[in-house]
Amino acid sequence: MSIQIPFDNSYARLPERFYARLPPTPVAAPRLVRLNTPLAELLGLDSVALASPEGVEILAGNRVPAGAAPMAMAYSGHQFGYFSPQLGDGRALLLGEVVGRDGRRRDIQLKGSGPTPFSRSGDGRAALGPVLREYLVSEAMAALGLPTTRALAAVTTGETVQRETAMPGAVLTRIAASHIRVGTFQYFAARSDVEAVRLLADHTIARHYPEVARAAQPYLALLEGVVARQAELVARWLLIGFIHGVMNTDNCAISGETIDYGPCAFMDAYDPATVFSSIDHAGRYAYGNQPRIAHWNVSRLAEAMLPLLDEDEDRAVEAAKEVLAGFGPRFEAAYSGGLRQKIGLSTAAEGDGALAQDLLSAMAEGNADFTLTFRHLCEAASGPGNNGAVRALFSDASIYDKWAVRWHARLGTERSAPAERAAAMRAVNPAFIPRNHRVEAALAAAVECQDFSLFEELLGVLSHPYDDQPGFERYAEPPGADQRVYQTFCGT
Repeated sequence: MSIQIPFDNSYARLPERFYARLPPTPVAAPRLVRLNTPLAELLGLDSVALASPEGVEILAGNRVPAGAAPMAMAYSGHQFGYFSPQLGDGRALLLGEVVGRDGRRRDIQLKGSGPTPFSRSGDGRAALGPVLREYLVSEAMAALGLPTTRALAAVTTGETVQRETAMPGAVLTRIAASHIRVGTFQYFAARSDVEAVRLLADHTIARHYPEVARAAQPYLALLEGVVARQAELVARWLLIGFIHGVMNTDNCAISGETIDYGPCAFMDAYDPATVFSSIDHAGRYAYGNQPRIAHWNVSRLAEAMLPLLDEDEDRAVEAAKEVLAGFGPRFEAAYSGGLRQKIGLSTAAEGDGALAQDLLSAMAEGNADFTLTFRHLCEAASGPGNNGAVRALFSDASIYDKWAVRWHARLGTERSAPAERAAAMRAVNPAFIPRNHRVEAALAAAVECQDFSLFEELLGVLSHPYDDQPGFERYAEPPGADQRVYQTFCGT
């Protein structure tokens, strides 16, 4: 069987200094764990062929398909605030790009495909646990409706990788609108390669922001577009309780997608200071810090783009500052509007922002579960007599009761019928998220016992996060005292 992948590799047409060309490193005994059939079909790929032995060899990196242009992309990045002038794909290769059935161009990347010139003494491999974590969480994010990279496939390699202990190896096939990062711009800016910055900006406009090509100042309009997408993305993270965990500039995608699911996690009990990442010792990327960090990241992009904004540096700086000043209002509009929807308000009124923030404060004081509080509010919105489920989430129900009096009074000014309101709330307040303890249990069974049944079941539940799923209620429950996960790990 000859597998045909309709590659059209625009990034490969950029100059050679943008990447290093090399093939993946073959693995010993590839075996398919999971193929994302609906995504394959969206990309215009033959899912039956991809699941065949030849297809698995492609997904593992043992065979380079016709038309591919495997490369490790060059980029820099601020990691926890400190600049590294050369990072790049140290364990991933971009195979190429395809235009899907929906007309959208996407990258196909192998993650864990072996060492590259950017590996910095690393082995270039990935362990099974982190591969399955990224598969689960990225697909959950897609089902939740957030912009995100996707997982096309996971394969085991028949080899082990050495981390804290020897672990089974795996390769993830990742799909992204592109893998262009803030750090990609920084890479060329750090080398004073203005021509490359301009080429990269032109490529980014053509690929992600074609509407700005006709603007009076297209590069300034590009920066404005990235700022807007990042502000809206991080607002949506907060609205579902997501913590990225490692918001370095090399993990900030110019497309506005969520990328690089390392030590990511979802909050259980609401606390804006929540940190899960084992490497975030100072809490730089805590849940509540994410808007500030997103603004910091796009500020680094603005610095890299300054020579494109105006020949006069002072004017370029002023123009960049004006664009960056728009981040706050963009974020606030997306976040406040999202909170208003989550508590059942279809119209805006004075005091709505304070009402929503006071609920969050009550949740923090009452140690209430973030996801279930909002989900149970869907039922409570039909009348004060249905407050029981949400009240039970608070360590002291009176904390909720004081807020609920004001909330029900505000709902009384809305014109929507209770059933209509509840349906709208259920569409934005998920019942199911990738609970950390459920993810860890699925990964442990897969890694330690080669049992993928929990992984499959959890993936199935997470594919319909807004639906009530009788028989799977346990996946909506917060962890018990002995199930809590306090740290998540990067896996590199």
